[in-house]
Amino acid sequence: MSETLPAGARFAVLASGSGSNLQALLDAYPENVAVVGGDRAGAFAFRRAKKAGVPVVHLDPGDYRTREDFDREFAGRIAAYDVSLVVGAGYMRILSPVFLARFPAVLNVHPSLLPAFRGLDAPGQALRAGVEQTGVSVHFMVEEVDAGPVVAQEAVPVLPGDTRETLLERMHPVEHRLLVGAVRDHFQGKSGF
Repeated sequence: MSETLPAGARFAVLASGSGSNLQALLDAYPENVAVVGGDRAGAFAFRRAKKAGVPVVHLDPGDYRTREDFDREFAGRIAAYDVSLVVGAGYMRILSPVFLARFPAVLNVHPSLLPAFRGLDAPGQALRAGVEQTGVSVHFMVEEVDAGPVVAQEAVPVLPGDTRETLLERMHPVEHRLLVGAVRDHFQGKSGF
């Protein structure tokens, strides 16, 4: 179901995997996703983008001497699409200050109730900690990992017998809904950035 963003709203989506968050954004804002970028050539997210007619930017980090060199080139290629927002939707690389400084705002979705369980494998961290609930956060990215201002959160219960996969399966619809809403709120000036 598509929503309407203000005229001229254009954003980039970064993805490294299957692209289910990307698909939610493509479904909601088919006219506003300007480019999809990523670091894994075989990411299914790229197939989703191409099917939707959205350009893809792929760079292999192994082709660059440093993370900053990679991010400088990656940011330049993404910026060429005249976007005012970048959305991390399952992008698994930490973005350096070189990348972040290039754009007015960079949103990210994270599978925990930040500030809890920052970094990699947040669902696994939640299961190992034995918590009764975790959740999903959408936040603005800053130099420190998963430490930027949170703009949307929703709790997801951890059920007895949950595995990382079953927990993630319940988190995905929440991620999709919160991310679509956070993009809308950003372009409507309701996110504070």
